[in-house]
Amino acid sequence: MLFKVDFEKAYDSVDLGYLDDVMGRMSFPTLWRKWIRECVSTASASVLVNGLLKRSGFRGLRQGDPLSPFLFLLAAEGLNVLMEAMIAQNLFTGYSIGEQGSMTVSHLQFADDTLLLGVKSWANVRALRAVLVLFETMSGLKVNFNKSMLVGVNIPDSWLGEAASALGCKVGKIPFLYLGLQIGGDPRRLSFWEPMLIRIKNRLSGWKSRFLSFGGRLVLLKSVLTSLPVYTLSFFKAP
Repeated sequence: MLFKVDFEKAYDSVDLGYLDDVMGRMSFPTLWRKWIRECVSTASASVLVNGLLKRSGFRGLRQGDPLSPFLFLLAAEGLNVLMEAMIAQNLFTGYSIGEQGSMTVSHLQFADDTLLLGVKSWANVRALRAVLVLFETMSGLKVNFNKSMLVGVNIPDSWLGEAASALGCKVGKIPFLYLGLQIGGDPRRLSFWEPMLIRIKNRLSGWKSRFLSFGGRLVLLKSVLTSLPVYTLSFFKAP
């Protein structure tokens, strides 16, 4: 089974005290941690109401700050530690791949895109729920269970529905998108490439309303449309 995690306001909700503790445990120098605290905690936002300046506030990392993605990776390391602890205590069983199950995969993380993998068992379901709630308490990163989804591979729909209900999430279907790629689809079928074609059509429909010269349209085609399929084609071969 696969659990695709969706974090609510990933960057904005990171607890700064937790982030500083993580950096300390990863042996970051004290001076460096002080610089990071100054960069993050001194940023604030103010709101004008009817031309009057109201109270200011700040919370967590800032979306769009070039430093935020790197700090978020440090914050997400806590989830990695929790998952490894669960596996070490035999509370969670990952999915074995390779010849004779030579490798076990339990979680994949890329920034705030997280995928948790394990065998079909109620012990795994309870462990997933416990890990995510504990990680939320530690880091401030709240999981949006309404947008998260549980996907099963060769698992009965009845059991999958009960497990999703216990987690408070929805049931997903294969194929699904992860990091912009279809997981579980067949690239030899034309239907696999439909999402990419839809993205291209949406870009074209937005450009139709603009008064662009022929040369301007040609530049957009070469610089934007030609780059859209490159990422997918680097993993899959088109039919």
